[in-house]
Amino acid sequence: MSLLSCVPAVLHRTKSLACVWDQLADHNKTKDSGAKWTYNGPDGEHDWSSKYPFCGGAFQSPIDFQTQLLRYDPNLPPIQVQNYNLSTNEQLTLGNNGHSVLLSLPSHMHISSLPHRYSAAQLHFHWGSSSLLTGSEHTVNGIRFAGEMHVVHFNSDKYPNISMAVDKHDGLAVLGVFIEIGEFNPAFDKFFKYINGIKYRDQKIQVPAFNVRALLPARLDEYYRYDGSLTTPPCYPSVLWTVFRKPVTISRKQFLALATALYASYAQDSVTVPLHGNYRKPQLTDNRVVLVSFKDGDFTWMSWGILATIIVASMLGLLLIITLVWCLLRKRSNTEEQKDKTNAHKLAEKEENISKV
Repeated sequence: MSLLSCVPAVLHRTKSLACVWDQLADHNKTKDSGAKWTYNGPDGEHDWSSKYPFCGGAFQSPIDFQTQLLRYDPNLPPIQVQNYNLSTNEQLTLGNNGHSVLLSLPSHMHISSLPHRYSAAQLHFHWGSSSLLTGSEHTVNGIRFAGEMHVVHFNSDKYPNISMAVDKHDGLAVLGVFIEIGEFNPAFDKFFKYINGIKYRDQKIQVPAFNVRALLPARLDEYYRYDGSLTTPPCYPSVLWTVFRKPVTISRKQFLALATALYASYAQDSVTVPLHGNYRKPQLTDNRVVLVSFKDGDFTWMSWGILATIIVASMLGLLLIITLVWCLLRKRSNTEEQKDKTNAHKLAEKEENISKV
């Protein structure tokens, strides 16, 4: 039976996920959970499902947030995070696992606005390259951002740690944050400045803690919500996704530091492999509905851009029309003025002729 047969026309998440887990349980036991994987090449995305069967299953992430998939849910509350403002006396582990930059987070950080308490475990990034400044995993109507940050939490009400929660259907909750090129972001520089200390795979360093809330968008009440998976092998469909609507910005220099300073290879390897373009392509939506906490009539950041373009174009068009009208009126005025001068000259000649008679 195909894994996709587990996706009914109208999805019931718990039953559908149970179907997926039942079909793959035996197969997964025989698989090497430590199998090599990459984003490109022979061990790239196209090969993930041969070693990690969930990667070819249902409820996969990321997805493209297409307008027709979105459904406004007025009952979605603002995201509330607790203890995100860490003391600088705490130490966090910054590491390079060959696939991304990871920053460990203490479990007393948590999300309090979900049915269960979800405690923080780590955050990591996905990005493009110095020549391709687009590397987010989720997309909005096909538009890809420069990068994406994932803050990973586990269900600490039910599971003692993330290792126990990662393969459970209600195990994880991830906050996704779009990143775009713009103003310098001092919050990201709290650990970006240490990035040269983890240039190679498996390198780790300790960095002072900071206010992690500053990495998130100002507004936590506008977001996309759907049921999905890890975006890397083993691709367990265990994630409640919350992707914030508004992106945060980092400077071009900050982005390039991330995109050019790191390697997916070990320090002792004779051939270095750059670490960039570490994002998975959008997956099938499998008839999923994406809930949103904002109304359809609201303007997204892209809508404001489109609106600004329309306004500028309209103003330019209006200016062009005014200029054309002014030119026509001026031409008409000059013509009438010339005509008046001609008539006046003829009248003067006529009067002069009469006086001579």
